[in-house]
Amino acid sequence: MALLGAILVNNDAFYRVSDFLEPIHFYEELHRRIFEIASSLIRAGKVATPITMKTFIGETDLGGLTASQYLARLAAEATTIINAEDYGRTIYDLALRRNLIGIGEDMVNLAYDAPVEASPRDQIEEAERKLYALAETGRYEGGFQAFSGALATAIDMAAAAYKRDGQLSGVATGLSDLDQKMGGLQRSDLVILAGRPGMGKTALATNIAFNVARAYASERRQDGSLETVNGGIVGFFSLEMSAEQLASRIIAEQSGVPSYKIRRGDLHEDEFVRITDAAREMQTLPLYIDQTGGISIAQLTARARRLKRQKGLDMLVVDYLQLLSGSSKKGDNRVQEMTEITTGMKALAKELNVPIIALSQLSRQVEQRDDKRPQLSDLRESGSIEQDADVVMFVFREEYYLKNKEPKMGTEEYFKWQTDMEAAHNKAEVIIGKQRHGPTGMVPLAFHAEVTRFSNLAQDDRLPQQIP
Repeated sequence: MALLGAILVNNDAFYRVSDFLEPIHFYEELHRRIFEIASSLIRAGKVATPITMKTFIGETDLGGLTASQYLARLAAEATTIINAEDYGRTIYDLALRRNLIGIGEDMVNLAYDAPVEASPRDQIEEAERKLYALAETGRYEGGFQAFSGALATAIDMAAAAYKRDGQLSGVATGLSDLDQKMGGLQRSDLVILAGRPGMGKTALATNIAFNVARAYASERRQDGSLETVNGGIVGFFSLEMSAEQLASRIIAEQSGVPSYKIRRGDLHEDEFVRITDAAREMQTLPLYIDQTGGISIAQLTARARRLKRQKGLDMLVVDYLQLLSGSSKKGDNRVQEMTEITTGMKALAKELNVPIIALSQLSRQVEQRDDKRPQLSDLRESGSIEQDADVVMFVFREEYYLKNKEPKMGTEEYFKWQTDMEAAHNKAEVIIGKQRHGPTGMVPLAFHAEVTRFSNLAQDDRLPQQIP
């Protein structure tokens, strides 16, 4: 009542609370209505006073008072404009507490009367989603900040990059040419890694995830918490492959023993030793895998937040976007669902302040062209993916397409094909199609198909000097 009175006496009080306070935060229906009408009038450039507002309230009985009398009483009990913001915060906090009580009651009631098909895990995730949604709306520290604060943050980032190995502002991928082009993976960036099946999207993502986790180093802050100084803690959502398949891939990458040999157990003694050595090194890595298939963007968000809270998080990988579902009902527009997913992914990257690498399939139109190098227009449901991403990278391997075009042996075409195959052998291209804070272009990489490993490509100008 004191806050509403202050707004009616001096409309400037409204602007002290309009940033965070809404009609729904008032418990009394009448107070909601008064705040809503007052805010509509003030935003329209009109004056909100007991006189201008009485016609909108109507002649309802307010405990023996008319609308005019009640509004006059509010004005009489007004707080000063100086206290308006504090009163607004109190109303807001109490509204959040009521919401918490509501969520708690829902949890209890649902746990008692759970339907047969509902699992406790689903209920936990739904409760987490509601709590985090409440936590997000419960933040009123937004709004404008002084540019000097943003400048200081930018200078600190540059200083940290100057001190760090490789002098990168972001998280190093371990592939130096790619890092050079991108400056590492930047915090709060959504990086889309796209390609046709068989190009090595998952291989590149697991390579980067492993490199980041292996380089992890931290130091303890004064408050006792750990701060990452190199590499990072990685979360990997593997919606397509199981955790065991992913582990087999990473063991193959690091040991140099092909994964088909590992699966069949067709190993020599030295290969087995290499596998066990690689596995021993990997046991201590801060790499966490979630292999649940078909989860929604809301569930993914809740799990990522939980990982950040419990273990810490410096990078997130999602394999792959098209296997996620939105919160809307099945049968709804898939393009709208994709928009919700990519918007949610970008919001999550900003909230957790970590880079997110999200893999994406490309449409079949790539196969119709002579030059099979992907373009931004090849992204499936491309509008939202291209729009929300800070970086879009495509993986392309000429060798994959050439292999399927082998002409008849001994012909002139065969010799040309053989030359092209030799030139493309064990080579891959990462095409940066979009980058908000850097150049676009192509980065050549080496790709070892048997062990699905990407590495830096040896260039002539990097080789040791040859003695003539």
